[in-house]
Amino acid sequence: MTGMLSNQVVLITGAASGIGAGTARRFADEGAKIVLADVQDEQGEQLCAELQAGGAAALYVNCDVSDAASVESAVQADLERFGRIDIVFANAGINGVWAPIEELTPQEWARTLDTNLTGTYLTVHFTVPHLKRAGGGSIIITSSVNGTRTFSNPGASAYSSSKAAQVAFMKMMALELGQHSIRCNAVCPGRIDTNIGERTEPRDVEKIGIKVELPLGNPALHHGRGDMEQVADVCLFLASDLGRHVSGVELFVDGGASLLR
Repeated sequence: MTGMLSNQVVLITGAASGIGAGTARRFADEGAKIVLADVQDEQGEQLCAELQAGGAAALYVNCDVSDAASVESAVQADLERFGRIDIVFANAGINGVWAPIEELTPQEWARTLDTNLTGTYLTVHFTVPHLKRAGGGSIIITSSVNGTRTFSNPGASAYSSSKAAQVAFMKMMALELGQHSIRCNAVCPGRIDTNIGERTEPRDVEKIGIKVELPLGNPALHHGRGDMEQVADVCLFLASDLGRHVSGVELFVDGGASLLR
């Protein structure tokens, strides 16, 4: 442990699994106090117990980021336990339904946007007053290469739109909040080994007729495959003093694979 985040209080949404869990472990190793916010209660409580067993101060709270009252309640639980917020990782998101646009229902579109985009807004909305009170801080948003550098996943119109909008929102926040010493950046992971793909709901995507074939011997780093620890290391850079002069930037964590598409 090097203590790069010693005594910093971090709120992480979507923290119970995947990139959120990997980043929680990484930040805890650096001395941070961790608030885990998610709707997966069993996994969240298990991770919280794991962090506490390792000597970290940690709290799990149930939080549906698409619901304003739920996000506000999670922030209040953080304050009641730790009294402040220094770092916000707006990571919660879903792939949702991938389908031809004429088959994607308004309800399916709204569910993806409500979680990915509105959830990011609500997380920032309710935490910014406390970051200002702390004298500054760092906001990190999990976007994606989809919608920002690649557009080759058939049927992912809602998902890609939400991810592109997150980057636009991040840039607006970087300008708005810089005067308060609050930095805002985004990570854009590519093919990362998590379980989010298992929750993708594809439907009739073959009708769209888009097929992408990468060249033999994919030249990207690690053939374009990454893991949550690699994303967590980038988040650590953005959260810590190493990234103290970095704001308004989207960092692609995909080994360069999206340059091929």
